[in-house]
Amino acid sequence: MADLLPEQIRLWQHIEATAREHFRRSAITEIRTPLLEVTELFARGIGEATDVVGKEMYTFLDRGERSCTLRPEGTASVVRAAIQHGLLSQGPQRLWYGGPMFRYERPQAGRLRQFHQIGLELLGFADACSDVEAIAVAWDLLAELGVGGLELQLNSLGSSEDRARYREQLVAWLEQRRDQLDADSQARIHSNPLRVLDSKNSDTQALLAEAPSLASALGEESQARFAAVQQALSALGIPFVLNPRLVRGLDYYSHTAFEITSSQLGAQATVCGGGRYDGLVQQLGGPATPAIGWALGMERLVLLLSQADAPLAAAPALDLYVVSRGEAAAALALALARRCRQAGLAVERDASGAAFGKQFKRADRSGARWAAVIGEQEVVEGLVGLKDLRAGTEQADQRLTPEALLEAMTPQDLSTDGCQARV
Repeated sequence: MADLLPEQIRLWQHIEATAREHFRRSAITEIRTPLLEVTELFARGIGEATDVVGKEMYTFLDRGERSCTLRPEGTASVVRAAIQHGLLSQGPQRLWYGGPMFRYERPQAGRLRQFHQIGLELLGFADACSDVEAIAVAWDLLAELGVGGLELQLNSLGSSEDRARYREQLVAWLEQRRDQLDADSQARIHSNPLRVLDSKNSDTQALLAEAPSLASALGEESQARFAAVQQALSALGIPFVLNPRLVRGLDYYSHTAFEITSSQLGAQATVCGGGRYDGLVQQLGGPATPAIGWALGMERLVLLLSQADAPLAAAPALDLYVVSRGEAAAALALALARRCRQAGLAVERDASGAAFGKQFKRADRSGARWAAVIGEQEVVEGLVGLKDLRAGTEQADQRLTPEALLEAMTPQDLSTDGCQARV
């Protein structure tokens, strides 16, 4: 878990704003779900045999002796909300979410125990083109953000019947080689054998090169569907590589599974991952509903864009910096700052009471073009000094009533020429 300091927030806000606009153009609407859910939601949705449920969730009993869990991912919560509020009866849903998730796992670069995700869920979409649309939205978003070295890895997990057939083949093959597997893989042979394919142990991975392939267990319908996904990706000009070992870490996936990686991240290269989960809605008590979704990690995105020194939009300009000396002047400065803010201006008020010279130095560093100056004389005369901070003097350029200053400093007149002309 880590704090996000003011100097870091700009990049986070840039990513969030870009994503929000990207989703708007794709007709995808936002949904927000609680951080805290009943534990059963994730046990049923993610799968009790997964590492997420078995080892990584933050789970506790509340005062009502109910088992609660800080959400470790977003999909199960979105599906629960769609079922609970009858969204699925209104037709297919195009939803996105963002916010913190929690997993008790080993902290690493770009991944902490409290981490943040932005995710997409298309509920009620069954066709192969919907798989490709979901992938394209993620691919184009990352490209728009300036993430380099992208690679789309693709696999098909087939139907539930395909996976059951393959599971039998894989379990039999693994049992014959149990002594050659690492301890985690041995434990998964019967509980979650497909996860063995995703082992990070190099010796196990070398052994798995000879393991039966999931692709060979796919039925004709699954094969045709996967071929349609590949064709549609090629038609859009989105390059991909087939990765037969890609299974993802959650039990609800079926058919298309994918990850988008970046060569700029090193070993932990995955930026975005997702896939189809046609059985999850029904598994959580809703009607049979096809669906596909993905999530991308904010921390890894931030790490990537920080390393690449990606260009950001200019920081919002400060319109006015208000300096004052004395109690009476401070009260007028407060009132002036408030009136200007209510009129739509970005205003910072110096509350130090320091000498004007020190306040003007802070005003220069603030980035504001103009400074409002209120001293003893201005209090007596009911006027406000207006200083051009780029002129290089400590003298106010004009002395105006607060009303006249406010009239001059309107949003449509904040350009250099406009403001000077009116003052």
